[in-house]
Amino acid sequence: MKSQRTFKLQAMAWVLACLAIPAAQAALFEDDEARRAILDLRQKVERQRGEIQQIGGEIQQIQRSLLDQQNQFETLSAEIARLRGEKEQLSQELRQQQDAAKSASQAVEERLRKFEPVKVQVDGLEFLAEPAEIRFFEDSLGVFRKGDFIAASSSFTDFIRRYPTSGYSATALFWLGNAQYANRDYKEAIRNFNALLSKSSEHPRAPETMLSIANCQLELKDLKAARKTLEDVMKTYPQSEAASAARERLARLK
Repeated sequence: MKSQRTFKLQAMAWVLACLAIPAAQAALFEDDEARRAILDLRQKVERQRGEIQQIGGEIQQIQRSLLDQQNQFETLSAEIARLRGEKEQLSQELRQQQDAAKSASQAVEERLRKFEPVKVQVDGLEFLAEPAEIRFFEDSLGVFRKGDFIAASSSFTDFIRRYPTSGYSATALFWLGNAQYANRDYKEAIRNFNALLSKSSEHPRAPETMLSIANCQLELKDLKAARKTLEDVMKTYPQSEAASAARERLARLK
């Protein structure tokens, strides 16, 4: 009886053992799968962590690059601002120089204009004369008109010496001769009147000049020469007022 019971117990233990083997194997299998899954997960995590670190490094590199670019941009902006400032300063200096050059040019032109010949008309003749030349002649004539014949004679003499080829020269000789006539310097007056006739026998004042020579000759009591000159006035300038005056004076001499 006892042996049968023992046998049954052993049989049951063997059955239980057989039943337990698949369960253990299943549990063991499940543990291996879990470990592999965990390992795979760890590897994925590590890979992702590496990728994240790599991406982080790239982001940092990009950030540094952006920072460098920002610094370069700020540097360029500062340089552009500096260049604009210099450009504006140079533009202002250029405008100032241009204005100064323009003012200087106008001043030079104004000064040159004082020396440039201008067109004048005297005794019906038109010619070019320098401003200083015009002033000199008009001042000399002004002295004559004031009746200061000695000063006028000196002034016209200086004028002729300074401007020997002037368009005023013949007229200046005429007034010089008249100033000398007024000073009773008849011989010098005759000399300058003749100089006018030699210089320009067609001058508008030539007939009057020849008549003035006759007047000087009369003052010198040279009647023969005076008659000859009066006849020459009528012959050379028959239509002039001087010819009419010469005819009257010649009639009084006879």
